[in-house]
Amino acid sequence: MLPIRDNIPSRRIPIVTVVIIALNVLGFLWELQLGPRRLERAFIELAIVPVRYSIPEIARSFSPAEQILPFFSSMFLHGGWLHLIGNMWTLWIFGDNVEDRLGRGMYLAFYLASGVVAALMHIYTNLGSQMPTIGASGAIAGVMGAYFRFYPHARVDTVIPPFVFGPYFALPAVLFLGWWFLLQFFNGALSLGAEGRGFGGIAWWAHVGGFVFGVAVSLFARRPRSAYHDVEVF
Repeated sequence: MLPIRDNIPSRRIPIVTVVIIALNVLGFLWELQLGPRRLERAFIELAIVPVRYSIPEIARSFSPAEQILPFFSSMFLHGGWLHLIGNMWTLWIFGDNVEDRLGRGMYLAFYLASGVVAALMHIYTNLGSQMPTIGASGAIAGVMGAYFRFYPHARVDTVIPPFVFGPYFALPAVLFLGWWFLLQFFNGALSLGAEGRGFGGIAWWAHVGGFVFGVAVSLFARRPRSAYHDVEVF
């Protein structure tokens, strides 16, 4: 299922969400101007590579700053146009309302923290992997988890591929996002122990970790002042 839009209008311009999207686009354009060798080197340096953290002999080859950097830089790199567009579209749909709910500063901190937690979850479930992992989907999964908590009764217009031009189905956010999470969890469970995952693989457990973190953090968020938004909180 692909989300098309939701029915919760943002109360103000989602500046942080727009900036995050812009940075991701710029990051991808930067990737495009690199040659194959430079791009491969960039992925090794800036992506999450689990063995860099799980094998002491390899970890010692990197400084603390070099180990910390990928937790943030990997969120702004993508493996192709579809990867980028899919992530940014999802962030645009769900991010504006979560930004409204948390406030800009808290939302930015939450977004980055979600990406870090997702990366840690990926490392933990892929300790021996040498494959670089990139993409904003772990951080966006955190946003989706917060939306799941804050706006369960919102309606999400959804389309089922390959019928991208309709028909459209208006689903409660709790159903759409709950089903999405279950797909990530079960695919992640099936992927445990799988060998030979490459750049084309999907970091299922990063999605799971980000989503659970988003739900957990949202439990401690202050209730909104707006009665309109109170309706959406359970």
